[in-house]
Amino acid sequence: MSKTSKTTGSCLCKAVTFTANAMDHGVGACHCAMCRKWGGGPLLAVDCGADVVFGGEQSISVFDSSEWADRGFCSRCGSHLFWRLKQAGQYIMPAGLFDADDLILDHQVFIDEKPGYYSFSEKTTDMTGEQVFAMFAGDN
Repeated sequence: MSKTSKTTGSCLCKAVTFTANAMDHGVGACHCAMCRKWGGGPLLAVDCGADVVFGGEQSISVFDSSEWADRGFCSRCGSHLFWRLKQAGQYIMPAGLFDADDLILDHQVFIDEKPGYYSFSEKTTDMTGEQVFAMFAGDN
């Protein structure tokens, strides 16, 4: 079971800083086509819930990426800041933004969309896109 804690981080240029008050230390790899298109590879991210406080909000731009989520990035340096579920306000944030170094890769989602040119050696819980959508269907 992953632990949670209050954790800080920033974008590359430090124009945007943040505190995630309940960050899960379990890292997930998302292999969906949108995440791979967004970042050039799988999104390695952590669940931060809805309690995230940002500094430098004037440097945050938001892209409405689907009917259920949007994506935020720093308008100065381009760092990806979050994937946010619209209805719940839940932030999924790239693991590399955080000052924490005690993260562990423990799950992969949209495993059915993962291309064959990379793989991870860690034993993880793997979910298909259909399983992910079924899990969140109850959150409507």
